[in-house]
Amino acid sequence: MENEIVYKEELAPEIKLMKVRAPLIARKAKSGQFVILRVSEDGERIPLTLIDWDPKNGTITLVFREVGATTKELGKLNVGDVIHDLVGPLGKPGEITLYGRVCVIGGGIAIAAAYERAKKLKEIGNNVVAIIGARTAEQLIFRDELKGLVDKLYVTTDDGSEGIKGYPSDVLKGLLESGEKFNLVYAVGPEALMKAVSEVTKPYKIKTIVSLNSLMVDGTGMCGCCRVTVGGKTMFTCVDGPEFDGHLVDFEELMARLRMYEEEEKLAIKVMEGCGCRS
Repeated sequence: MENEIVYKEELAPEIKLMKVRAPLIARKAKSGQFVILRVSEDGERIPLTLIDWDPKNGTITLVFREVGATTKELGKLNVGDVIHDLVGPLGKPGEITLYGRVCVIGGGIAIAAAYERAKKLKEIGNNVVAIIGARTAEQLIFRDELKGLVDKLYVTTDDGSEGIKGYPSDVLKGLLESGEKFNLVYAVGPEALMKAVSEVTKPYKIKTIVSLNSLMVDGTGMCGCCRVTVGGKTMFTCVDGPEFDGHLVDFEELMARLRMYEEEEKLAIKVMEGCGCRS
């Protein structure tokens, strides 16, 4: 059945992985693209990055954190349940080419997306260094998969419970200051992390690509909700991105826009929890 959940796994507290039957999307998907889904008919539309896809079996893999009302609702679905609607693949595919030596950085839930990109870059012969970070050790996902894939893996945690205490951008800064060379840095995760990474690489003139997670509604460029300023020009994350030159993104504006609906999201969660319903 289309949009049926065929596999579900808890990767860490509040972090779920789901494989969903979506053969048309699986046949067309490329690295860096995403889908937009609604859990129920009256639910909101949310974007989720494609972490993997299997054209042969007709499935796609999604990873999400139960942080808002909709992701909490999605997390309650089980194998055999059906997601109401699913649209994709959306966005421009990322550039997978032979750069030479690359550094892939992922923070929090976006470690999953960093793993996907590292895998694709490694498959075509790049030397790949990965730096991942999370708040605590129990929030680190895809750590073992990355360790067996990349040429070198650095792990950071905010509280020092595993790896280096600090942030991925601190490790990158240290590597560059010690003379390490990269032809590309790819960063995905919280906006503050991508901003910090871009600031670290800018003096070295290293090509830096970031994958933005803007607010979205339709995913086709019609609503304008996901607009972001890149190089002084207004762009739409859903159709012009989600990947952009990190040195050109106006991160301050982006972060301000992402904070616009914090109170509404909190209210939505209270309503959901208060009524004991799934939506």
